[in-house]
Amino acid sequence: MAKNREGFKQSSEESELEEKVLHINRCAKVVKGGRKFSFSALILVGDGKGRVGFGFAKANELTDAIRKGGEAARKSLVSFATEGTTIPHEIEVCWDGARILLKPAPRGSGVVAGSQVRAVLEAAGIKDVMAKSLGSNNPINQVRATFKALEQLVSRETILKRRGVA
Repeated sequence: MAKNREGFKQSSEESELEEKVLHINRCAKVVKGGRKFSFSALILVGDGKGRVGFGFAKANELTDAIRKGGEAARKSLVSFATEGTTIPHEIEVCWDGARILLKPAPRGSGVVAGSQVRAVLEAAGIKDVMAKSLGSNNPINQVRATFKALEQLVSRETILKRRGVA
């Protein structure tokens, strides 16, 4: 697996999809012989062209959790509406305690967002957007809220068709 400059891992079987580990959590269970550790991993997969997915998996070994999360992320790929290098409209979404606000930005602004939301938007191929996390800083809930926001985006043409203008 080769790494590109953003730290994304590139798999050989699907060269267009880039994989990134967003969050790893180690959990300890105290048993008779000592502590038994297990791991959970939040994995992000995107092609940079409007398709992105995430997976959350748990396992006793870290490598197994990352592998399972990557497989789950590939199964959950979603596409969404874009307008050039940004999103078509402003949107605010809640998921559990996490509230995410996404706003379109002019060309050349870049991705102005926190770490989890930034990773999702960059993996999706959005170049110009402003985002703000208004609630919880739980990484899983932030990623789920961002995905919910991306799924709710509607293109300008679809809105005009609904209104009967075009």
